[in-house]
Amino acid sequence: MELYMIRRRGIWASEAELAQTNATSAEAGEAMAGRLRWIRSYAVTEEDGRIGSVCFYEAEGPEAIREHGDRIGAPAEDIRAVRGAAVKQPDPQPVVYG
Repeated sequence: MELYMIRRRGIWASEAELAQTNATSAEAGEAMAGRLRWIRSYAVTEEDGRIGSVCFYEAEGPEAIREHGDRIGAPAEDIRAVRGAAVKQPDPQPVVYG
């Protein structure tokens, strides 16, 4: 399996929608075990205020990532192979809004 970055732009209108997709994503990932593994995601605020994401997955290929996106209702069109990583600091604690 290879490491991929997926950018989803403005998919969600609210934290509740994002939370539902996260739950569905975990279930779909379990069903696709051996073909795809969710590593981490960052939710981002888009210019229009909607929520997008930058996600990292290990997958057997872009086709598996697209299938996962179809299963969860969050299309994965911008898929890039990761060439490497330079981790300088651990991730900060998650930001909680609300």
